[in-house]
Amino acid sequence: MSALHPVVVVTGSSGAGTTTVKTAFEHICRRLGLTAAVIEGDSFHKYDRTQMRTAVKEAEATGKQISHFGPQANLLKDLQNLFETYGRTGTGKRRFYIHDVAEGARWEQEAGTFTPWEDLPAHTDLLFYEGLHGAMVNDDVDIAAHADLKIGVVPVVNLEWIQKIHRDTSHRGYCDRDVTSTILRRMPDYVEYIAPQFSRTDINFQRVPTVDTSNPFVARDIPTPDESFAVIRFSDPKKFNINFPYLLSMLNGSFMSRRNTIVVPGGKMGLAIEIIVMPILERLMSRRLELSRGQEAPTAA
Repeated sequence: MSALHPVVVVTGSSGAGTTTVKTAFEHICRRLGLTAAVIEGDSFHKYDRTQMRTAVKEAEATGKQISHFGPQANLLKDLQNLFETYGRTGTGKRRFYIHDVAEGARWEQEAGTFTPWEDLPAHTDLLFYEGLHGAMVNDDVDIAAHADLKIGVVPVVNLEWIQKIHRDTSHRGYCDRDVTSTILRRMPDYVEYIAPQFSRTDINFQRVPTVDTSNPFVARDIPTPDESFAVIRFSDPKKFNINFPYLLSMLNGSFMSRRNTIVVPGGKMGLAIEIIVMPILERLMSRRLELSRGQEAPTAA
């Protein structure tokens, strides 16, 4: 953790709704005049698309399994080092993963490959990470210890599966059977490595549908935001001075379900994120400014 160079992480699997948080974060930074060093979790995968297919086949041939959820397929120590280095110096290196043909055209690279490593932009105000492992802890790494604000984004699991199936079949060219196979292969790593992170986050945003998602493997439509609620849980409301009466007054239709949990209509999830996160970032930046001025103050001869 670093008050001078804060690290903010959004942890959740692909399709879980992390993009909604990222968009809200961009709005906040624009209003506060902040520049963030953005890190995409996919860029810290160990293998490119072709290499990953080979690794999966080799693991299956020996009765094992490997997935992007687990440590074997990711550069977790490199990610921890980035958080630690940025916290100390405000510097580090990143790369990007090319997801599809459109991104490949922009980078002039094939889809499924990585761009070269590059220095982070200079003079950023904070680091923003969106990916699978922002609050990861195992025998080799403690990534969670290096983040100043940890946000989890996790829909109920059936909704998560529906969103993944729809995205991978509609936008990435996979068939239903292949996507289902991937979900099953990843499940042990999801249970062991992904789910525990949501017990380490400061705030969780969990989308809960209000329509039937009993069989996600035959669903044809993703429930809309208006067909869901967002359950927002704070691990320690006092840590960030969460004002629940204010939130209830600002978010029409919201209610408290527990002393540390507020429920809002799904269509207001983006607004809720901005209302909750903006004052937290303001406090982080105020502290950063105080420390910066302290370092710049002349010392007595």
